[in-house]
Amino acid sequence: MANIGIIVGSVYGNAQNAAEEAQTFLANQGHEVELHTDADISLFNDHDSFLVVTSTTGVGDVPPNLELFYADAKDTFPLITGKKFAVIALGDSSYGDSYCGAGKQMFELMNELQGEAITDLVEIDAMETFEPEADVLAWLEEHHNSF
Repeated sequence: MANIGIIVGSVYGNAQNAAEEAQTFLANQGHEVELHTDADISLFNDHDSFLVVTSTTGVGDVPPNLELFYADAKDTFPLITGKKFAVIALGDSSYGDSYCGAGKQMFELMNELQGEAITDLVEIDAMETFEPEADVLAWLEEHHNSF
């Protein structure tokens, strides 16, 4: 089973709730899982694979609790070559071009760091669901063995 680091970017708690549900589900499947709400780039050394669950704030911006992590990773470029990852982006499509902007940025970053995406960016639209954690769990049912 995989050693998965869940990196959370949350403003109002929806992404954190979804990430906590994901942590419980993955642990119940036998994975070793650690949740990071105040992520530091040193966590790239602690895990074999990563799940990023993030909401978007402002005009497609990374949530405040992920800003330093994102900036440090862009500046120091710690390669995660061959480590598997997935990014689940929570957003609201009524915001147009900024929809899931933080998730798009995190997906691009993880690719730049040479991680191995197990799937394309997963977008969860608040206009279509009131329970993003249910969509996250449904996605994990299908993909948890890919980590």
